[in-house]
Amino acid sequence: MSWLPTLKTATPEEGFELALKMSRMGVKYTQPDDAVRGKLRKVYENNADSLTQASQVVAINFQTVSAANNYWT
Repeated sequence: MSWLPTLKTATPEEGFELALKMSRMGVKYTQPDDAVRGKLRKVYENNADSLTQASQVVAINFQTVSAANNYWT
């Protein structure tokens, strides 16, 4: 089964978890080498700008999931 069978979630919290998963998978697909990702993490984990940009990616993915769920209305 696909890691992303649907964007539908029961709650906003589940939607946020899905947005986080989508964000992590985007990084994994972009840089498939675990060792390289580990080295790069040391560079960005203490950088406020990098962390802000990562948060922006999560927010964009959450917007996508929210829209797919009609904002849980």
